[in-house]
Amino acid sequence: MKLFGFMILVLSAGFVAAKLDLSRGRNGGTSCMVCSALLVLVEQLVEFKNSTVVKTVEGLCDILPEEAHFPCKEALEYLGPSLIKLIAHKNGPDVVCHALNFCHTDPGASVCRTITPPLETSKLPFELKVAKAKALIAPHLKKFPKGIKICDIPGISMICNWVNRSTSDRTPLIDFDEDGFSPSMTYRGSAWRGKDCSDVINSVHPGAIPQDKDTLFDTNCNGIYGIDKETKKSYEEELCSHSHPRGVATLGDSISAHFSFPPNWIDATKISVEAFKPLPLVIEDESDWPMLGSFTGHGTNNWTSVIQGPIDSIYNRMVDRNRCNHRDYQNIAINGEDSFNVHEVMKTLSRNQKSDRPLLLFIVLVGNDVCQGKTQDLSAMTTPKQMHENTLITLDYLENRLPKGSSVVILGLADGRPLYETMAERIHPIANFWGGFTYSQFYDYLNCMEASPCPAWLNSNATARNAAAKRVQELNLTLKKLSEKRKNHYSNFNLYFLDDPLDAVLDDWKKAGRKVWELVEPSDGFHSNQLGQALTAKAIWEALEANHPEVLGPVNPYNEVIQKLFGDQGGF
Repeated sequence: MKLFGFMILVLSAGFVAAKLDLSRGRNGGTSCMVCSALLVLVEQLVEFKNSTVVKTVEGLCDILPEEAHFPCKEALEYLGPSLIKLIAHKNGPDVVCHALNFCHTDPGASVCRTITPPLETSKLPFELKVAKAKALIAPHLKKFPKGIKICDIPGISMICNWVNRSTSDRTPLIDFDEDGFSPSMTYRGSAWRGKDCSDVINSVHPGAIPQDKDTLFDTNCNGIYGIDKETKKSYEEELCSHSHPRGVATLGDSISAHFSFPPNWIDATKISVEAFKPLPLVIEDESDWPMLGSFTGHGTNNWTSVIQGPIDSIYNRMVDRNRCNHRDYQNIAINGEDSFNVHEVMKTLSRNQKSDRPLLLFIVLVGNDVCQGKTQDLSAMTTPKQMHENTLITLDYLENRLPKGSSVVILGLADGRPLYETMAERIHPIANFWGGFTYSQFYDYLNCMEASPCPAWLNSNATARNAAAKRVQELNLTLKKLSEKRKNHYSNFNLYFLDDPLDAVLDDWKKAGRKVWELVEPSDGFHSNQLGQALTAKAIWEALEANHPEVLGPVNPYNEVIQKLFGDQGGF
């Protein structure tokens, strides 16, 4: 598969962290950012590999998986001649993307600049550079009319459709019995929810109350079934019935979904065939890794070429506590989710009050209620009154959805100020070869494009960051008071509030002499990385053990027996 077409796709997915929205931002928005990032990468590769522009561009396609060979070839045929000529004349990424009309400057807006290549020596005004670049490709300019979008390009349009398909629904794409669970991994399948052990029987799925005590068939997919020949009892009854099994679910945003965009895809010094092998998975799972995250992480990390670090999760710990909980997890999280939009995604939670087991559900909306809007303006952020009203709607819905005996834990929003403080002066991986492009400049570029994932936190203006922190305190106080006031209000679940675990994680990390940036995703400088996700799970678990151990259920004394009889219980 050609890297050319694919890089445009994945960079788009990475910047937007959601369904492709080419109308987002200003000055060319997403299309401009993707073009600029691609050109930064290609120009560095030319120098890093000490190769010609033609060889570099043509060779880019060889490192990607087979699925994108055809769309990449189409994209390369369409864009290649113009790009090769523009790059060869050392115009620089910003000039090239303005010349191709993917970028422009809106009336009254500032020119948004990315990286100036070290070899660029021209002192001409930016507008004149763009005019000269357009003259270079005059015969091809009709291919690039004003207002052109990245997804308008032949080949790339196919990849954009692939991205849109992966984010078009929040329920499993393959789910023949429509029980909300799938035997397939991606497209909201078993990476997100426990693997369905029968996709033709609606009542058979993870978390179900066993039918006929699972004497003949595993109806809840936890791998435990059959009859003990000595006692004549079913194993499910003997090993699980008195252990109060329960599932784990999270209702949240990109932190819960574990958004992670591979940094070695945008680092000219690290790009490789091996790194791009997980490409289909990344697209089909929306650049999210719920199977490795804090709440529903499970199994083994088979993608170490792009993501490294330990797996620790609430679900894993719940299974260690009681192996009857195997496969009973649901990650109902979406990149960009806030307390308003969660009302729609929560309806995709699969739980039947009468025929399913209780659930330990976490509401984790870490930041988007203060990350809304195009700027750091407080007026765009959720107010305490709105947070109160939105949360009540969510809780009332859960009261009519969760089985009796469930628990709901609301986590507070995070204070994101440490992000800028730890990342600002570090070099972003997209400029690892050239250097000279810090996260502070990266954040400013995203804000200039009005496409930052969180202008409140990723901002060089300390006053704006402090104002956002004050709003977070107000929203957390609202959530805490609401939880205390209504803790005995619901009949089907108990309600709890936990402070955001980030403070505890960072305090312990710094006491150990480590740096905060070691816990942050390199590509976006915003989300927690694999190590940060694992430490978050540990902090939440310890807080629950210390303050609310009842939500975890008892330790099952038959765990060793289960493991001896059923091994990995069918795995994942």
